[in-house]
Amino acid sequence: MIIFVVVLAIVFIIVSSTWLKLHPLLGLLVAALGVGIFTGLPVDKLAETIGKGFGELMSKIGLMVILGCVIGAILDKSGAAIKVADIILNLFGKKHPAFAMSVIGAIVGIPVFCDSGFIILSKLNKIVAKKTNRPLGTIAIALSGGLFATHTLVPPTPGPLSAAGNLNISDSVGLVILVGLVVSIPSLFLSTWFAQKFAKNLDITPDDEVINDDLEEKIMMPAWKAFMPILLPILLITIASFAKILHFPEGLTRWLSFFGSPLISFLLAIFFSYSLFPEKPAEKMLSCFKSGIEHCGTTLVLVGAGGAFGAVLKETPLKDMISSWLITNQTSGVVFLLIAFLVAAFFKTAQGSTTSSMVLTSGILAPLTTSMGFTEPLDLTLLVMAVGSGAMTVSHANDAWFWVVSQFTGLTQKDTYRTHTLLTGLQGIVSLIVTCLIYLIF
Repeated sequence: MIIFVVVLAIVFIIVSSTWLKLHPLLGLLVAALGVGIFTGLPVDKLAETIGKGFGELMSKIGLMVILGCVIGAILDKSGAAIKVADIILNLFGKKHPAFAMSVIGAIVGIPVFCDSGFIILSKLNKIVAKKTNRPLGTIAIALSGGLFATHTLVPPTPGPLSAAGNLNISDSVGLVILVGLVVSIPSLFLSTWFAQKFAKNLDITPDDEVINDDLEEKIMMPAWKAFMPILLPILLITIASFAKILHFPEGLTRWLSFFGSPLISFLLAIFFSYSLFPEKPAEKMLSCFKSGIEHCGTTLVLVGAGGAFGAVLKETPLKDMISSWLITNQTSGVVFLLIAFLVAAFFKTAQGSTTSSMVLTSGILAPLTTSMGFTEPLDLTLLVMAVGSGAMTVSHANDAWFWVVSQFTGLTQKDTYRTHTLLTGLQGIVSLIVTCLIYLIF
């Protein structure tokens, strides 16, 4: 009954926004109330749970979304995005912009949450699309696919790192990184092909921003300065993550974690960005703040609503039900990988969060690994890959990632389902196939 209610809620979320034309905020809140009532959660606590879920997710990524929008405005107004685009296109060639954006996304997606990475690089999407005369939809979907290819498979992002910890292979994170990179490569090429094939004729809602073509001839800034707003947060977050993995001294790790938190690293990038404006820096940075904040309001509301739905789902006994079923239905190695994929995919599709899906699924599977014969580091690493593949499948309206791609590209909800959601499902399936092949070979 609980599974039926959750599936019905997911269908309602999709249908309400595409066919019934309800605002996604209303659809998500109604679905959250429906799941809570029909699964027997205390009705006097239901509104509190919804509000708490909204607030908790906003507390985690709300400021990141805002500051990421500001960084995007800085890249645009300073002309740094044009400089970055020129360097990237010269490196990969102007004939392969989609592949270039996929590769950039895959690199950025290793240390940084994919939604944060997409926000930071959203201005770059528009610059690359305009300079290469390619559809913005193709460039944006290629970037989102590249970001997602590594986000769920390669530490130090929290999802695979947490899953490795739950499965007691924290000491083998290097192996998880190596295998994750191998498994993510087919997904990376898939995202490039998919974007070129199916995202070239999307209906993009135009925004009020003007790409500063007139700056192109004036920009003489060094390459490092143009890349700095993008690379500084990535480097700080990466260093902080590896400080924990490699067990740096406690005091040093504490400070690196502080400077490597998304909030502080984004703030530092903004402060250093004053140097991008040689004339009237304070006045121009104020303009960047106003522009960035204006463009992230709707995204923040929808992100919070997805968090509210996920919070209600976590209060149901769904996790305990799945755990009990797995304990009584043990099976072979490849089938165990498939079950891990399906459980993670169900949690991902139902409650939206990739990281939560990986944490929940790996926690359920951890007591079963020995009895299933998964005792070697490589076997457990492949189990992390199967969980990560499932946690890709699929991103839709209850996922913050869905709305970031939609809102920062200008895609309609229908087109976001047809491209972004479909691509995340295909990436998950391809990654699972590669994982199973590695298991059978080794």
